[in-house]
Amino acid sequence: MSFDVASPLALLLLPLALAPLFFSALRPSSISSVAVAPRDALSSLVAWTLRVAAILAIAASALAVAGPFREGRAIVRYGEGAEISILIDRSASMNETFAGRTPAGGDESKASAAKRIMSDFVARRAHDLFGVTAFSTSPILVMPMTDHRDAVRAAIGAIDRPGLGYTNIGRGLAMALSQFPAGGEVESRVILLVSDGAAVIDPRIQDQLRADFRKIKPNLYWLFLRTQGSKGLSDKPGADELDTPQALPERHLDLFFKSLGVGYRAFEAEGPAAVAEAIGEIDRLERRPFRYAERIPRKDLTDETLLVAAFATSLLVAAKFAETSLKQSARADAPRARARRLA
Repeated sequence: MSFDVASPLALLLLPLALAPLFFSALRPSSISSVAVAPRDALSSLVAWTLRVAAILAIAASALAVAGPFREGRAIVRYGEGAEISILIDRSASMNETFAGRTPAGGDESKASAAKRIMSDFVARRAHDLFGVTAFSTSPILVMPMTDHRDAVRAAIGAIDRPGLGYTNIGRGLAMALSQFPAGGEVESRVILLVSDGAAVIDPRIQDQLRADFRKIKPNLYWLFLRTQGSKGLSDKPGADELDTPQALPERHLDLFFKSLGVGYRAFEAEGPAAVAEAIGEIDRLERRPFRYAERIPRKDLTDETLLVAAFATSLLVAAKFAETSLKQSARADAPRARARRLA
């Protein structure tokens, strides 16, 4: 760990912390000499405790003015599982049910089913690193790669919000790839695409994606939330259909994924039960030991130094209130002494 201050010039106040070694804030005694009194260990302890408290109060106050902080750092962690970049389709069609209708009554939209099952998936993966990206017209970095489960589940919990109409999967894949940190074990990297298809990738972006996939080498899983009655990934074009990405986007997207040269598998799901089964299969496939670096942000320590200063100052204030004047004590005892003599 490395410590630093925001205002180094304020550290010039630190020598003032030595003042309690030469001066005391307590009232001086009017007695000419206390050398004849026996040495009192308790009094010496109290005196040095108050000196140390005064030193701490001044030093901590000077540090608080300087603005101390602990610098950010990277911590290497080890786990068993994978670095999983979850890429979620947020186009308008995800708000429909698997039957292609607007949810009504107890119906569940494709996005809601995916949210529920993906949350359970994250909860089961205790040692994985997760990042969450959503895409429709443009990609959105919902959660950077982290092992904090509550944050990941909260990110997944927002995927059933109303989406937009266009599906720009190319830019979504590019952002999902950028989630992976530099270094690490390449065989433990996974992109989990959750989408209902109907996406076309521009040929120029395809070339860039191929290069990025060859460099990062993640395993790619496509959880295809297929609307009932729609074309499947392996369906060939009919006699009156063109075999083009615009006519059969899901088929050509599947062919593009197969051409990337990485581990790829597609799961076609036509209902919540099929989605859960596919996620369970991915859960079984991706369990490997891996290493990753977690970035810890800078932490401001001003509050901690102020607490030390406040505690030390409170001891000094208590000592000041407990201070007694010998002259005042003598005047207070005089009436009682006269009363004893008269008695």
